[in-house]
Amino acid sequence: MRTRPLIFLTTMALAMLQPVAAQESSLTLPKTVEAGSAFSIHIAGSGKAALYIVGLGQVLKRDVEAGGTAFFPAGSLYNAGHYLAVLAGNSSTETVSFDVVPATKPAELSFLAKPSRLPVGLHDGITGAVYVFDAYHNLIYAPTPVSFELTSPSGAVQKHVVATRDGAAWTAMDSTAQQGMDRFLARVDEISNARVIGQVPGDPCGLKMSARQSGQAILLATDPVRDCNGNAVPDGTIVTFTEAYSGGQSTVDVPLKHGIAEARMAGHSGATISVASGVVVGNQIRWEK
Repeated sequence: MRTRPLIFLTTMALAMLQPVAAQESSLTLPKTVEAGSAFSIHIAGSGKAALYIVGLGQVLKRDVEAGGTAFFPAGSLYNAGHYLAVLAGNSSTETVSFDVVPATKPAELSFLAKPSRLPVGLHDGITGAVYVFDAYHNLIYAPTPVSFELTSPSGAVQKHVVATRDGAAWTAMDSTAQQGMDRFLARVDEISNARVIGQVPGDPCGLKMSARQSGQAILLATDPVRDCNGNAVPDGTIVTFTEAYSGGQSTVDVPLKHGIAEARMAGHSGATISVASGVVVGNQIRWEK
């Protein structure tokens, strides 16, 4: 026959017990115990009894002498929650409730940051959320200041200090002006947790092209393409050249190569030639042979 877990048996037994009414409790114990800390329970009266401490995921038992004190060393109770102290004697049972609360000293941070990659220069584009835990993995509900720091490759730092609410703190940061890998750090006292945020150039800005005769055609070329913060737009970004002329229109899509896009077009006399990349429109050229 399989033996049932002690916690199951104890829970079933407690459901059947009817505490004996008394004017004064035989048990003297604190109303709250900090997770992981030592505590004691004084037992009044006389005779031998069994003292049970029952909570979610934990059951402790002590054989005690009434009139004495039961000591529980540090680390005995570590899960925050509601507990019962049950004194079972020869003829009566007494139950007293108390709470185990999270430790006040933070020991661990759970840090969530998103996105992992985004364009430069976005207002509130980066978000971070922190959950603060004690050494026993209990969420600390007491307000706790959390320092968020976002450091760009140039060394520029954004810093927000936010107090936790119900164990969590949240903030939003602007993505910086420089492309590269930013370090996003959350800190509580001496405990820190870091994430890396990749920042890529934004959309092309100030797109400009030039044109020159090349045989019977014209050669079109952009200036080095950069975003509005001066970061080089990555190679492979598509640039569209359009030649509109009497009776028709020609379009050529080419990728940036070494920061520049080049294309060869017919160059009809009187044609209007324009350049664009995505929704960004550059200058126009009126071509006359």
